[in-house]
Amino acid sequence: MTRFKICGLRDLDNTLVAAQSGADFIGFNFVPGAKRAIPPELAKSIIDSLRARVTGPMPNLVGLFANQPIEDVNRILKQCGLDYAQLCGDESPAYWARVEAKIVRQVKVKEHPTVAEAVSETMEVVGHVAGKGHIPLLDKYETGALGGTGRTFDWDIAREVAKRYEIMLAGGITPENVSEAIHRVGPWAVDVSSGVETDGAKDPRKIEAFAAMVKGTDLRQPL
Repeated sequence: MTRFKICGLRDLDNTLVAAQSGADFIGFNFVPGAKRAIPPELAKSIIDSLRARVTGPMPNLVGLFANQPIEDVNRILKQCGLDYAQLCGDESPAYWARVEAKIVRQVKVKEHPTVAEAVSETMEVVGHVAGKGHIPLLDKYETGALGGTGRTFDWDIAREVAKRYEIMLAGGITPENVSEAIHRVGPWAVDVSSGVETDGAKDPRKIEAFAAMVKGTDLRQPL
């Protein structure tokens, strides 16, 4: 079954809904100034409460960072007990090597005159990320944007990359289109944030609907 990640969580109630819905990953945004940024102290409190209440397997805990001092990243990883650092900026492989957790590396997919050109460029970057043992997360490129854009890109590009590498797919995924995304791309995992929000806030019904659609998608059956 395709794995899934609920990202940009900022309160205990929705974090519990995500965990109880079977999320494999839950994400907290530690990028200063980001729309869904959360103070490390609040994230730790939520995570501590989550650990006390979850009776089954714990989701993997992911912290989002972008162009932040490595000392700050490692401090937050340790403080909150995170499993992964999701790097969303211009961090170099030398920086990756200093991160004291497993890594999800965001790969921004740029528009090109042809799909073949976009696939070639994306495949090269993804291959480098995967070759270092990290998880590539494909999202739409948008000038000046750090983290997710909430917008889809050409899934034909992602499909070609997913034939060779295990990827997370992000960008404009919702409960309404996640089944199509899984069928078209065949990703290892899907990632959602704004797609499970209403008026800019996480919506527990949408989280549950997203989880149900992912778990109910059978690649052996046509859409």
